[in-house]
Amino acid sequence: MADETSTTDAATYPRGFARDIEWRWPLVPARKLVTLNYGRALRADTRSPGRVPVFGTNGQCGWHDASLAKAPGLILGRKGQGPLGVEWCDKDFWVIDTAYYASILTPDLDLKYLYHLVNYVGLNHLKDGTSNPTLSRDTFGAQLFPLPPLAEQKAIAGVLGALDKKIELNRRMNATLEAMARALFQSWFVDFDPVRAKLDGRQPVGMDEATAELFPEHLEESSIGKKLVGWEVNTLETTLSVLETGGRPKGGVGGITSGVPSIGAESIVGVGKFDFSKTKYVPAEFFEGMRKGHIESHDVLLYRDGGRPGEYEPHVSMFGDGFPFEKCSINEHVYRLRANERVSQEYLYFWMTSELAFAEMRIKGTGVAIPGLNSTAVRSLAVLVPPRPMVEAFTSHTAPLITRILANSKRSRTLATLRDTLLPKLLSGDLSMADVKHQVLEATWI
Repeated sequence: MADETSTTDAATYPRGFARDIEWRWPLVPARKLVTLNYGRALRADTRSPGRVPVFGTNGQCGWHDASLAKAPGLILGRKGQGPLGVEWCDKDFWVIDTAYYASILTPDLDLKYLYHLVNYVGLNHLKDGTSNPTLSRDTFGAQLFPLPPLAEQKAIAGVLGALDKKIELNRRMNATLEAMARALFQSWFVDFDPVRAKLDGRQPVGMDEATAELFPEHLEESSIGKKLVGWEVNTLETTLSVLETGGRPKGGVGGITSGVPSIGAESIVGVGKFDFSKTKYVPAEFFEGMRKGHIESHDVLLYRDGGRPGEYEPHVSMFGDGFPFEKCSINEHVYRLRANERVSQEYLYFWMTSELAFAEMRIKGTGVAIPGLNSTAVRSLAVLVPPRPMVEAFTSHTAPLITRILANSKRSRTLATLRDTLLPKLLSGDLSMADVKHQVLEATWI
């Protein structure tokens, strides 16, 4: 492509690449490759739900019945304090006014290749302003990108896309596995389907006779609604061996770029889920001196405080088996929960993410200046405690599913690291396409 730019100042140099790379291809400013189009706001009276994905500054944010742009789409976040999203969409889409979508200006560019480049380089370093930082089209337009021949771009996008597909497959598999475990919890401990089947003279579906015998045949009222006769409703405190928060060094963790990962409230989003772009650290010596807050495998983590004034929305996670890290801690905005012998970690996780528990936490965590739950409120939460054989039967079904979720998440992290490692090596010529294809085939085989 003619008229490439050779300027390589800090603001425009391809971020994340070594400064001494001997580029095999020209560095071209983004303004010669694409136009960034403003999204269009959806007013309340036009928000008709449908099958068209809607994107904003942090990724997909809803659905609509009409499209704004044709597929394929590269969507870039435009404004906000947090990380700006970089999204790819294979179907027609809508973009609201907090984001851009890209239109190609030259036949020399493969848009999927540019997606991988922008995703690697990132956008946050290009934002301007303080109260509501914004990515301007002019600033993005000055960003330099290496531009190989079109065939090479397509080959690079192909191998990196294979890794993305495997990561997405793992994500969907995890969603299915969690849904299976949650459906079992709902059936056994909320809807009491096995009992209702026995009362109707039917054998409970998908359940052996020994497990079916563990369910009493009568229901009774309790403080949380219907429960089985003989099953206990108690406070969460009676089922916990550990309830604690962690901490951070005085002055916070700003500027600390290595050490031991410290997990905060923003990372409490569900079992086997973690945004590695938000990783923060505490010094190793501080971690070793912490008397509490070290994460153990299969810990249940609860969002303690924060959010909108006067509104507390619970968030619960479970980490373990080396995901997201082999060694890490929590800060003072997160609770770590471990069950005693009365229930299992799996039962504790699904109880804490049940609608019954969420409803009670919303009530107890709202109405204070900083919405959240103090330790007394957490201990006082109601919990249904089935007989131990019942808990063991449930755990025997769900523990393998949780283990698989965590293993998939850990593998996806490995694949993402491989993807981000391959891109600069491909562009600098350190790796041949043949070498890369072999690595990707090995990585995505399982």
